Amino acid sequence: MKIDQIRYILIGGLVAGALDITFAISFAAFNGTPPLQLLRIVASGAFGKAALNGGLPMAAFGLVAHFVLSLGWAGVYLLLVQLKPPLVRHAVIYGILFGIVVFFAMRLVVLPASAFPFPVRFKPLATALDLMSHMFLFGVPIALATRKAVKLHAT
Repeated sequence: MKIDQIRYILIGGLVAGALDITFAISFAAFNGTPPLQLLRIVASGAFGKAALNGGLPMAAFGLVAHFVLSLGWAGVYLLLVQLKPPLVRHAVIYGILFGIVVFFAMRLVVLPASAFPFPVRFKPLATALDLMSHMFLFGVPIALATRKAVKLHAT
């Protein structure tokens, strides 16, 4: 893999992570949760309830953890593309589908397997908006960046 390809994968994961966390912070703030508290909630996946009172360091950890997960998911998509090259041709469609997979994987596997101290709920409005965020703000940027990286590799 060339440096330019790695750069596009990093860009895809970072853009997807930035868009996703911006949506999450905005939606949480609309519902009365301050941004730093949302980031501590993210950190609670690693530290449990103790993260909720962890101050700025725990919020910073939550932000870093969020981006590490985003980059990890970008790597997963790259692996999928290498196994199934047709994913590259229809990046938007497969990016949307990938966003759906990530949404359900996070809600049904990652969060329950972590130290996340809250039950995972599927409230209709929050679920619909979070799902759309994962489809369009998370999956699509990763898929488009991966398509660019793969096209660079082909040349």
